[in-house]
Amino acid sequence: MARYTYSFLVKLPLEDIHAYINQVMPVCHFDMIYGTNEYLMARETPGNVPFTKLVTTEILIDTTMASNKGVRVNFVVKNDELPLQVNNHCHQLSQKVKDAISENKAWHLITVTTD
Repeated sequence: MARYTYSFLVKLPLEDIHAYINQVMPVCHFDMIYGTNEYLMARETPGNVPFTKLVTTEILIDTTMASNKGVRVNFVVKNDELPLQVNNHCHQLSQKVKDAISENKAWHLITVTTD
């Protein structure tokens, strides 16, 4: 299973994070399929790749540590594909998500951590 994680520390009001996530995910070809206050799930829009390569993104919002300094938002981008190549489909989409957030000035990005 391919899995890529990114942790963003953003300076946004906690109540606005869902709206920003809902703006970014469609640009990266993901549909939101589930959401709570602290957890969201998005799935790659089907049709462009085989079912086994479809990518899922889990988004965890750390509301317990939210402060005026920032909110930690963790993205886990994964699929059932074995990562036999460095630049596989899952990696490409995870990079697309990371770039979409990193390059968007509205996110007020403080730090990015890659695992």
